[in-house]
Amino acid sequence: MTQPRYLRSARITAAGLAVGALLLTGCAATVNKSGTSSSTSDNTNAMLTIPREDMSTFDRNFNPFAPAVNPMVNQAIYEPLLVFNPAKGDTTPWLATEWKTAADGKSITFTLRDGVKWSDGKPLVADDVAYTFELQKKLKGGYEYLVGATAEGTNKVTFTFNKPWSPALYEVGQLPILPKHIWSAIADPAKDANATPVGTGPYTEVDSFQAQSYALKKNPNYWQPEKQKIAGIKMLAMSGNDAANLASVNGDVDWSTQFIPNIEKTFISKDKEHRHYWFPPTGAMINWQLNTTKAPFNDPKVRKALSMAVDRDQVTKIGMSGYAQPADCTGLSGNYEKWKNPAVKDNCSWTKLNVDEANKVLNEAGYPKGADGKRTLKDGTPFEFKISVGASSSDWLSVANVISQNLQAVGVTAKVDSPDWASVVAGYEKGTFDSGIVWSANDPSPFKYFNNAMGSTTVKPVGTKTFDNYHRFGDPKADALLQDFVAAGDEAKQKDVAYKLQEEYNDAAPLVPLFSGPEWGNYTDVHFTGWPSQDNPYATLSDRSPTTVLILTTLEPRK
Repeated sequence: MTQPRYLRSARITAAGLAVGALLLTGCAATVNKSGTSSSTSDNTNAMLTIPREDMSTFDRNFNPFAPAVNPMVNQAIYEPLLVFNPAKGDTTPWLATEWKTAADGKSITFTLRDGVKWSDGKPLVADDVAYTFELQKKLKGGYEYLVGATAEGTNKVTFTFNKPWSPALYEVGQLPILPKHIWSAIADPAKDANATPVGTGPYTEVDSFQAQSYALKKNPNYWQPEKQKIAGIKMLAMSGNDAANLASVNGDVDWSTQFIPNIEKTFISKDKEHRHYWFPPTGAMINWQLNTTKAPFNDPKVRKALSMAVDRDQVTKIGMSGYAQPADCTGLSGNYEKWKNPAVKDNCSWTKLNVDEANKVLNEAGYPKGADGKRTLKDGTPFEFKISVGASSSDWLSVANVISQNLQAVGVTAKVDSPDWASVVAGYEKGTFDSGIVWSANDPSPFKYFNNAMGSTTVKPVGTKTFDNYHRFGDPKADALLQDFVAAGDEAKQKDVAYKLQEEYNDAAPLVPLFSGPEWGNYTDVHFTGWPSQDNPYATLSDRSPTTVLILTTLEPRK
């Protein structure tokens, strides 16, 4: 898990309606007003307006390596070799037209699309791809299996691995590609603001930048000019869900992906003809992570007992307004339905509410309940801990409060701790937290989910910063299976291994899976048409996912 992925999930709500109204007042002269009487000419010149609820201000920093990457950097400015769409399960060739995996699984060769130019007019070449991965590994690490990327002429690049690594196709294929002629001339690529980005994406030209908003206009050299049908994109900084929700309800924005409680009443009912939403269950699994470096969370019986004390129906109905689906013992979200082991899924026990069994397990495991109804640990101290969630996430705070109330039935005290997200994430990364509500990996294959949940290679000592496996759990049995998975040459073999990983997950309970995260998305089609939907799932309805570029190159002004 990475911090950007985590922040994507935060759906911050901090400042409340008063601040939201103030921000909207400041932006009122520049936003679209989505009434029902827009003209064709107005729509042709209209900017696709999107709020960003987790950024109260913007810095002019379009560096994809920055700790907090500005919106649309990896969706509208830089592009990947391919795009995987979880809503449909298909892959769209993008900067690459084809790829071939070697018979031994130790390399993949991509063929680049002819005629792609950077926004400064220079051609995309294989050296750009090779350099991007060299820079990525230098600045951000990862890709330990990648020996190197080698350009072959101008339009082919071969990625070579130190062992067969089947998940590599999507891991390397979905990384946005950077221009070598720009980045190799930057003295400190990690810190440079990249204030005037050069990319291959459809909207690269930064315009009218302010702390509260900025626009991205058309790339003058885009390789699909016929798909640049909208004038540009306008991003608005918002200080939380409430501010972004107010903008959506007032019709000041076209598209948003923050959490909106009771969306039918608060948003759709204002203009049923033009307002729509779609929440496919293809998001990541949302887990309750227990820090396994601390007792009693190092005891799998405790993890399972606490899980059985959680009423996931309440969690999803109260905390998530009924938008999410409760988890099962496979740990896999709705993004991985075809990978699920039916024997594990259909015989779940520890992810279903069973207070009597939870009490029984805790009693037998040596955590007695006193006369006051409260349990103690084996050293006699109270069985109590914190659930850490950022103060601005209204939905996840509700989830944590439901769990806290549920645990009272088994004599366990959980206090919801809600400082700002920066403090919460710092505790996760250093391993000093007790427990927390955490997003997870959501790649095309379930490898990364299980690797981050149980892989020993992702475990870092307490005090050492990590972006994965916050709960610091490693399992030798899972390690062996994970190696089998990456060595598997086809999906059928991977699926067999994935079944075994789910069996091990079911035994070890490394995490407490709560619910499949919906891919949030709502819009008004007053100004633009061509949105993805359940009937036309060519992308998810997210403004911050790999499929976002598919939407940006499909939308067109309403005529």
